[in-house]
Amino acid sequence: MSAGNTARSTLAAVRGDRVRALQHVLYRAAKADPSRRFHALRDKVYREDVLWRAWVAVRRNNGAPGIDKTTLADVEEYGVTRLLDEVAGDLRQGRWRPLPARKVLIPKPGSNERRPLGIAAVRDRIVQAAVKIVLEPVFEADFLPCSFGFRPKRSAHDALQVLIDECWQGRRWVVETDIANCFSQIPHDRLMHAVEERISDQGVLKLLRAMLRAGVMEDGQVRREVTGAAQGGPASPLLCNIYLHRLDREWDTDQHGVLVRYCDDLVVMCTTRQQAEAALTRLRQLLAGLGLAPKEAKTAIVHLAEGSPGFDFLGFRHRLVRGRTPKSAHLTFLARWPARKAAQHARDRIREITGRERLLVPAEVIVTELNLFLRGWAGYFRYGNSARVLGQVGNYALWRLGLWLSKKGNRRHGWRWGVAQVLLSPDHLGLASLHRIVIPPRPFRDWRGQAERRR
Repeated sequence: MSAGNTARSTLAAVRGDRVRALQHVLYRAAKADPSRRFHALRDKVYREDVLWRAWVAVRRNNGAPGIDKTTLADVEEYGVTRLLDEVAGDLRQGRWRPLPARKVLIPKPGSNERRPLGIAAVRDRIVQAAVKIVLEPVFEADFLPCSFGFRPKRSAHDALQVLIDECWQGRRWVVETDIANCFSQIPHDRLMHAVEERISDQGVLKLLRAMLRAGVMEDGQVRREVTGAAQGGPASPLLCNIYLHRLDREWDTDQHGVLVRYCDDLVVMCTTRQQAEAALTRLRQLLAGLGLAPKEAKTAIVHLAEGSPGFDFLGFRHRLVRGRTPKSAHLTFLARWPARKAAQHARDRIREITGRERLLVPAEVIVTELNLFLRGWAGYFRYGNSARVLGQVGNYALWRLGLWLSKKGNRRHGWRWGVAQVLLSPDHLGLASLHRIVIPPRPFRDWRGQAERRR
């Protein structure tokens, strides 16, 4: 490593340590006094180390340009330090004004629906990320254990483990739902009231109001609504969690069951049908009080029993099954594997990578792209009873690679030849294997510890 690279790495580490120290101080102060309102945060947002951490987060996400068409590569060519100094100056002098976000519609995996995203300009994403860095530890001190989505040191697998544990303890009536158009329906005035419970710094509140009012550019017209935190911005998940924290703290676990919330996706584990029905009624009441509503098409009460269809949550299909070995035949437990939509999404992506229009792409590039997707997809779904589905997806990738090779070689109806080329190569042309990598969940055993033992 060159001296220049070493110096940059050291500087980045120092900046990271300073930002972590700042967040730790804010978290401890908020935890120590739940009624404290923070009034001196604006100057933290435009600190050099905070803006650098914000840039790193934006760069890592590798997003598309906003309406100003400025790409991340353009920023690096212009000079990151130069840009951050300009952003800091605008924030310090109160001159920063966000551009409207660029609206795009992206397909939802496994369905024909499309999800709206608001892509802000790179400068605005950096400011959003900086605001998130400063505000997140303050609100993390208040967030409850039932919330898992987009929080530091919490993941979807932590939420999934709760389902395993609660089912094992007899909670086998499940209320499943998600919030209809949550990100676009959150009222701005109520969201700001929720933020103001902890933040009194008018400079920070002004920044947040400017973000919310920036609007969205659609068909050449700017639309500024009075509801919504545009999904796709760095600060949007935090703002959503701040608002839905009002739901979490009103929830009575003893009366209505165990709530598991991953941002706007909800499950309640109950002991009886009567409790599940009461829980759904309570959910509707609390959401209505927030100006929100459950998505009726995805709302149901499910009884976990042998032979029942189960339910989908966080990409997995969950069903109650009986053990298949002599030692476990007397036990029933909650099993999970990739849901049909998740498996279809994997096939669609594999088919896209190996499409006919990519016959001129080198085979090494196709294999690299397949492996990148397969390892990421299987890295999530391996924590489950997923061996069969992962095997099917892996075999489909092998077949599609063989079909692509046969087309590239102009061999009509020669997909068997292409598959043979993959199978006969010592390492299947380098294609990642999805066999024997699953880690089945266990009640009251941390999924991270199980992964460590497998290594």
